[in-house]
Amino acid sequence: MSDETFYITTPIYYINDVPHLGNAYPTVVSDFIARFRRLQGRRVFFLTGTDEHGVRIARTAESKGLAPRDWADQIVPRWHDAWKALDISYDDFIRTTEQRHEGPVQQFVQALYDKDEIYLGSYEGLYCVGCEAFKQPDELVDGKCPLHGIEPEVVEEDNYFFRLSKYRDRLIELYETDERFVMPEVRRNEVLGKVKQGLQDLSISRVSFDWGIPIPWDPKHVIYVWVDALQNYITAAGYGSDDERFNRVWPADIHLIGKDIVWFHAVIWPALLMALDLPLPRTVFAHGFLLVGGEKMSKSRATGISPHDLIETFGSDGYRYYFLREVSFGQDGTFSWESMVARYNSDLANDLGNLAARVLTMIGRYLGGVIPQPPEAPELTAADDALVATFRDSVADMGRAVDNIAPHEALKAAWRFVRKANAYVEEVTPWTLAKDDQQSRRLEVVLYNLAESLRLISLMVSAATPRAAQELWGRLGLEGPLEDTRLTADGAWGGLSGGLRVRTGDPLWPRLDAATG
Repeated sequence: MSDETFYITTPIYYINDVPHLGNAYPTVVSDFIARFRRLQGRRVFFLTGTDEHGVRIARTAESKGLAPRDWADQIVPRWHDAWKALDISYDDFIRTTEQRHEGPVQQFVQALYDKDEIYLGSYEGLYCVGCEAFKQPDELVDGKCPLHGIEPEVVEEDNYFFRLSKYRDRLIELYETDERFVMPEVRRNEVLGKVKQGLQDLSISRVSFDWGIPIPWDPKHVIYVWVDALQNYITAAGYGSDDERFNRVWPADIHLIGKDIVWFHAVIWPALLMALDLPLPRTVFAHGFLLVGGEKMSKSRATGISPHDLIETFGSDGYRYYFLREVSFGQDGTFSWESMVARYNSDLANDLGNLAARVLTMIGRYLGGVIPQPPEAPELTAADDALVATFRDSVADMGRAVDNIAPHEALKAAWRFVRKANAYVEEVTPWTLAKDDQQSRRLEVVLYNLAESLRLISLMVSAATPRAAQELWGRLGLEGPLEDTRLTADGAWGGLSGGLRVRTGDPLWPRLDAATG
């Protein structure tokens, strides 16, 4: 992979139902990171998609009176609609029922078999259909899966097994020598501790149902849905179909996943890749759950709120900003309507919305709507220098936060500059300067600094609130899509040209009533 390529993935999502907030959460975070990397000038490959095989999907389709393929074709457009409504800028959307996936998955499994990494055996165990995974008795709570609240089924059948146990020592070495392979640290320690206790070989086929990809040398078996699903990350990158592209794109920089599936991504996935001498992903980041009423968001538990339910009130930008900023990424977070209204009003309507409205209005009122020429260094005061210094510190801190996969910290850094610009308005009082003809140039310097602050804020928040950032960009008289800008070329202080004509408009973020929205 070239140094300029940045590959980020979401989990691929089960299509047993339409998307809820818990699905949208990692998707919005992935989009934020992808957009910020593009802003930095990186060539980005951002992948998402749907997981369409397995007994869980087969039973969902049966309950709807449909064949699994028909159910998949009917429900997948709803996922596309949700991601479009949230302005998700993915580069590829893979479905595990596509031939570009199924064929290479069979090649992958055949290659494992040819290397004697797979053998035939028999298995009896407790299988949770919700997790699509076998469970040990000590993992259950009152005999039920703690994630799905259902009793596992007893399964006994002949299966093919992958020799997972032989990779225990290599995996331990990986976790101990590369602290960024599993993040955050608490998840790495959990995985490391469990792997040190020993690994059992992995059952990788099923014969009790047929909705899956057939084992190439024994087609009465279908490939275990997790072995099938994990490979989406390489099949979308060209494995088994386009070697040149695969070598350029793989390995992934970040697999962004929920903490409930960290075992599959941090243990099973690297072991499978090790078995075929393929490069490993650089980071598996396992985020926490979004909780409603103390429970993980889930359709099966009636806590699966649709993103559309919130976009109607908060807009795509308000939705995105809240979930990026409110929760410390990596930890569990609690969603509530009240906290969403409070965050929206405080940060978007008050801090940034009011700043934009005040600055554009003052340029219109005092300077005829035309941005003045940039000031020369001797014209700058300590207040001006402090504003510029805060910008430079904030944008640097944003970059470091994105490197650490901490979107909440990145936006916290951006808002330090937003609030500094608000404080600068109060400190330099342009309305006072406007009353004194001898202060006309000072007024121009101040309003240029504020207009330039808005331009740079547009860049800084564009990964979080792309629609409003683009609108603010245009109100400053700037042309072209923000997605074509780069921090290297456009992110330096003083890049705003004088002579541009600004325009005001409706509030970027109208205040919301806490009770009614």
